[in-house]
Amino acid sequence: MTVEQPTGTGSATGLRERKKQRTHAALLRTALELFTTQGYEQTTVDEIADAVQVSQRTFFRYFASKEDAAFAVQQMVERHFVAALRDRPATEGPFDALRNSVLEAWDTIGEAITEVVPVEVYLRMLHVIESTPPLLAVHLRRSFEMEEYIARLIAEREGLDVDTDPRPRVAVAAFSGVMRVTGQLWVQGRETTLEAMRALTADYLDHIGPALAGDWRETAAQAARTGTEGTDAR
Repeated sequence: MTVEQPTGTGSATGLRERKKQRTHAALLRTALELFTTQGYEQTTVDEIADAVQVSQRTFFRYFASKEDAAFAVQQMVERHFVAALRDRPATEGPFDALRNSVLEAWDTIGEAITEVVPVEVYLRMLHVIESTPPLLAVHLRRSFEMEEYIARLIAEREGLDVDTDPRPRVAVAAFSGVMRVTGQLWVQGRETTLEAMRALTADYLDHIGPALAGDWRETAAQAARTGTEGTDAR
């Protein structure tokens, strides 16, 4: 006996997913536009939901809070960078891996950002975050947590113990400092394209790269050998 398979199930699922994606994008775009035009603290969840013609309950289905929406694009950029870092070849030195990862991320993240909001809205949102005390506090906490996460990722990549070898945290602190400086210059500058941000980032990273470049595995092995030889000499 031939059993007939239900038809249209896959297409129905695809339609639902596309509708969810459209709703998510519309809520996020509207939230960021309202945050950047009338202020984060002056914007309510109800206003965002009403503008998209959905319920407050629908908003919370996509975002845990108003704060979650404010950092959504930044989180997307961070995830993109971390994925690029994980994919860098093991033959690269740690700082080279950080540099190449962020430049690769800027090369490929543009389309994902512009699918949600224009670049100028993303720029204005960065300014809103830095000029709104509650958001700035969250931003600083998130930055610290991201730095620690990346330092541990670098340590794991290099076969080091992040709690005994200071280099992963030092390198990530220097890298993050460059990201903060170039981000502020980009927001304040006249060139507001993603290409301009990439060029600015590369220029600043290249100024500190030589000090942090090199093969950490080899220097760690040399230090271990030196320590062993010193013990043998005694």
